[in-house]
Amino acid sequence: MAQIEVKQVKSSIGCKKDQIATLKALGLKKIRDVKVHEDNAAIRGMVQKVVHLVEVRDV
Repeated sequence: MAQIEVKQVKSSIGCKKDQIATLKALGLKKIRDVKVHEDNAAIRGMVQKVVHLVEVRDV
C-alpha cells in the first residue's frame, strides 16, 4: 500500500485543542518531526485538519 510522509513545519502554539490532538495522533511533537503513515482516508482526514501546520510528501 502507498505511504505518505508527514512533516510538521509550523508550531502548534495558539492552535485549537483538537488540532493539537490531531498532531499528537499523527505522532508529531515539534517542528521538523517527520512520520511515515499508510495513505488511507483516516490519515488524509487528519492531515486536512492541520494542513496549515504540515507538509505531505509521497514516499
